Amino acid sequence: MVAELQRQVPLQGLNTFGLVAQADRYLEAASDAEVRAALALAQQLGVPLRVLGGGSNLVLPERVEGLVLRLTSRGIRLLAEEGDALLVEAEAGEPWHPFVMATLANGWYGLENLSLIPGTVGASPIQNIGAYGVELKDRCAGVTALDRHSGELHDLSPADCAFAYRESRFKTEAGRWIVLRVRFHLSRQPQLVLDYGPVRQALAEAGVTQPTPEAVSAAICSIRQSKLPDPAVLGNAGSFFKNPVVTAAVAAALQQRYPSLPTYPQADGTVKLAAGWLIDQAGWRGHRDGAVGVHAAQALVLVNFGGARSRDVLALAERIRASVRERFGVTLEMEPGSLT
Repeated sequence: MVAELQRQVPLQGLNTFGLVAQADRYLEAASDAEVRAALALAQQLGVPLRVLGGGSNLVLPERVEGLVLRLTSRGIRLLAEEGDALLVEAEAGEPWHPFVMATLANGWYGLENLSLIPGTVGASPIQNIGAYGVELKDRCAGVTALDRHSGELHDLSPADCAFAYRESRFKTEAGRWIVLRVRFHLSRQPQLVLDYGPVRQALAEAGVTQPTPEAVSAAICSIRQSKLPDPAVLGNAGSFFKNPVVTAAVAAALQQRYPSLPTYPQADGTVKLAAGWLIDQAGWRGHRDGAVGVHAAQALVLVNFGGARSRDVLALAERIRASVRERFGVTLEMEPGSLT
């Protein structure tokens, strides 16, 4: 393991934003034993261990201190089957979208709405990824994670993971857990989630009258490709801001002033607002500031036109936050994080 330690490693190609960044020390781990060895090495060197997955939800600083560990484990397994109900497990290093495609190819349904989300399986519970009416928590059966404090492996139930909107125990206890494997409740019997109008519209435009999970996946891929830039072409971290959640009274007051404001009532009585709409209405869509800007087709996405650094992205993000707060009285929260 020590022989594979690399120093001063460029990370520009390992984060979808394409930000200029460099790791002081860098290792890759494809097994539990290698992860443990990396943790031991970081402790021996007296430096923090920072775990890197697909690099898709990060704003990396120019210099990443400590030891960067990239998880490269692979493996997809059917653990149990009872009638149509399936228990499927995947290693943390599996790229997310190819994993979703593999489940569909096997007739294991339930993840189709989460198609084309960048990143890895290991990152999915950390962020509690979600799209088009489905969140990771809705399909998660459990997570195997290494506790850095004790060095022990834990099989955490969904309740143990403390999932919330783009949140989890793995974020609130940042720096403690390393996700190694994730298990999913899937089914051989499709249970389609078609609550979102754009999904139904895309299916109709494709001439699909009797949707299948594969057709839903294809429709969602089409929607995402039409709205979100390909990171291989234009660096980005996907949705940069969370959709803000406000009280029903605040939402009602805003909707009275702005009737076209999209609102999404939540089970607890609060209301989720569309951050992209707020940013768009504040005049930021298509804005460019040197190497960074706001995507012309989707105001929720900040982009790197080439050579951007974290300070450029964060400065633009703060200007957008201040603008939205001044106009609507709503505070936006960044979705991407950094390495922990």
